[in-house]
Amino acid sequence: MASRVLILFAHPALHRSRINAALMEAVQGMEGVTFRDLYEEYPTLHVDVETEQELLLEHDVIVWQHPFYWYSAPALLKEWQDVVLEYGFAYGEGGTRLVGKRVLSALTTGGPEEAYQKTGYNRFTMRELLAPFAQTSFLCGMEYLEPFIIHGVRGLTAEQVQEWAQRYRARIAALVAGD
Repeated sequence: MASRVLILFAHPALHRSRINAALMEAVQGMEGVTFRDLYEEYPTLHVDVETEQELLLEHDVIVWQHPFYWYSAPALLKEWQDVVLEYGFAYGEGGTRLVGKRVLSALTTGGPEEAYQKTGYNRFTMRELLAPFAQTSFLCGMEYLEPFIIHGVRGLTAEQVQEWAQRYRARIAALVAGD
């Protein structure tokens, strides 16, 4: 069964990110996919809660696509989560509107994969660092999918950037297909 996918893209400095620009380009215009550049949509950082909640209700899969900034999301995506996933809508008494939806974190990191291990310089695994995203999904009754992570993006060649963009497009296409 086909799914509708909502990609919430948050990058405050897209002009400095070859990989995120390529990922964005790879999925724009795909059938069954709604792509929202939150920094483009909300340059004043004032999120339209009603519009965002309506979009969530219209989609089966939510993708949080962003660079992994200081072990979290860029400010606007965090603000989006804070105001859109509100009590009574997404969780708490009567907050069952998102139950059964699926969530994918699509992330890029500057550091290499080995940095995100217990013995690496970040001291924690990506799974551990992504616990707040997983818990947010759980609290809202959503299924948190295996994240799509690209490590060491600063060292990628142009060819590798395009390979990753195609992998991302394939992952999004699989979500649209219901996988």
